[in-house]
Amino acid sequence: MTTDSLRKPALILAIATAALLLVPAVAMRYTREVSWGPGDFVVAAVLLYGAGFTALLLARRLQGRAVRVLAVGGVVLALALVWVELAVGIFQ
Repeated sequence: MTTDSLRKPALILAIATAALLLVPAVAMRYTREVSWGPGDFVVAAVLLYGAGFTALLLARRLQGRAVRVLAVGGVVLALALVWVELAVGIFQ
């Protein structure tokens, strides 16, 4: 796996992350229910891109469909748990 083989998927992942972050950015213009600051967008971008890139690397390195699905599912579960903890503090 070369750096060049990751360049295009990493760019697509960055674009997808930016597109997802447009949802709260647009929602903030129309409702007071969404109130994100710059730090919230940075943390969300790092979490989304980091989880996506980790899933990408795992999917490319691991052998077998079942192992890939479990590994990527674990990344998604970890992302969801961190996201929910930051949003509402379920582990307090």
